[in-house]
Amino acid sequence: MVISRKIQVRLNVLFVTVVMISIAVFSMYELGYLEELQTILAKDHYIFYWMLLVGVFAEIVAGSMGMGYGVICTTTLMLLNIPPHIVSASIHSAESFTTAAGSISHIRLKNVSKSLVKKLAVPAVIGAVIGAVSLTYLGEYYAKITKTLIAFYTLYLGIQILSNAFKEKQSKALKRKTNLTRLGVIGGFIDSFAGGGWGPLVTGTLIKNAFTPRFAVGSSTVAKFILTITAAVTFFFTLGIQHWNIILGLLIGGIITAPFSAMLTAKLPVKKMFVIIGTLVIVMSSITIYKSVFN
Repeated sequence: MVISRKIQVRLNVLFVTVVMISIAVFSMYELGYLEELQTILAKDHYIFYWMLLVGVFAEIVAGSMGMGYGVICTTTLMLLNIPPHIVSASIHSAESFTTAAGSISHIRLKNVSKSLVKKLAVPAVIGAVIGAVSLTYLGEYYAKITKTLIAFYTLYLGIQILSNAFKEKQSKALKRKTNLTRLGVIGGFIDSFAGGGWGPLVTGTLIKNAFTPRFAVGSSTVAKFILTITAAVTFFFTLGIQHWNIILGLLIGGIITAPFSAMLTAKLPVKKMFVIIGTLVIVMSSITIYKSVFN
């Protein structure tokens, strides 16, 4: 029943999105801009279509494991030699919509603790602004160093994801020891600066430290939405909007897949998914590190 309600909410979001996209495409056709749209989609060796596939895959992973969207998108874009600041700006622009759909679902399903959201979101916003401003400067002037550092971080996240497949449940006493303010600031900064990492760090920590999983995932998702909007707006004022083909690909791919992620959550073997995704992120990050250091 819970899954069906969740699917219904996301199907409604999908329907509205499809209608809006259809209206936009028809309007562009009527105004004679459709050829310009086709030119944009064909830019950079048809990267829009590759990002469409990445958006679909990343949303499947995020829907089944509650984390991984930003990590997969970041490692893929870094592998394609996209500048770090453009990577994070593009991902957060697309995630503004996908996390909104997830947040609406969790709120309607009553998976959200308002107090937990406040304790995470306020410091996360501060961390996100600092991270976005820092990346805008470092990503532009020290792109190679920044790219290498982020690749090492995603390598670490890959190892963490892989290790989650073999972790045992933790004692409930750990719940009292969790510093949510510090967790929110660090999570917001890293997610904004590195293009992802909120899920493995924050959601993973909450679940590991004995918070009720449904409230940990739901509250963390809403807090992530707030920090994503903050990061996207910050990048807009510092960088403007660039690489629409990347943003559209990630956005459309994620929204198309989102309504069905609830069904996948119940059917996919989560432990095996941790192993596969963790290994994939480790391999892709290692390739990026090698290319950054030796090229």
